Amino acid sequence: MINITNVSKEYNLGSNSFLALNEINLNIKTGDFVSIMGSSGSGKSTLMNIIGCLDVPSSGDYELSKNNISKLNSNELATIRNKKIGFIFQSFNLLPRLNALENVMLPLVYSGKPSDERKDLALNALNNVGLKDRTNHRPNQLSGGQQQRVSIARAIVGTPKLILADEPTGALDSKTSEEIMAIMKSLNQKGITIVLVTHESDIAGYGNRIIHMKDGKIIKDEK
Repeated sequence: MINITNVSKEYNLGSNSFLALNEINLNIKTGDFVSIMGSSGSGKSTLMNIIGCLDVPSSGDYELSKNNISKLNSNELATIRNKKIGFIFQSFNLLPRLNALENVMLPLVYSGKPSDERKDLALNALNNVGLKDRTNHRPNQLSGGQQQRVSIARAIVGTPKLILADEPTGALDSKTSEEIMAIMKSLNQKGITIVLVTHESDIAGYGNRIIHMKDGKIIKDEK
């Protein structure tokens, strides 16, 4: 599914430059659950941004489902994100003025689906994460764990083949983290490929593969 070949990412900071990724090579198969670990500045967030089509490499090639992402423009990248990728964030990124159902429906607005179909798909996604009875609650009426469940429902509502999770348990207690990771594991067992960024080794252990990064390079690939 994911083929990354000699990918580097360089940022220019005034007269200086910073090499965030240094000739990364990585292959991820459909159905994998890959955890990426590394300290701050290791390059894991930059790699996640490139995998998620939020950024493009300075050099090298990135193929997602046989599409060469490195050659796409911003509109084409947005289409790939909307149709193929679901995102889960540490801070949930829910819109405070929308209820759970409306937050989950939001990605479908850009897909052009009619309103009735959007509502049915969103209700089904919320049901899949155990929040069918919280559809009319706004984020400030939900616990952190419930907000993250809404975030997961939003990520899966468009039936993506790939989910990217950036520190999805970073704002949660240990018990709630286990509940969230159980949902993630069940999604993976249904065939969804998951790439997870975390600094917690016990959370990384939910994956079937752990990538360790340092100074913009992959230093270990554990299966």
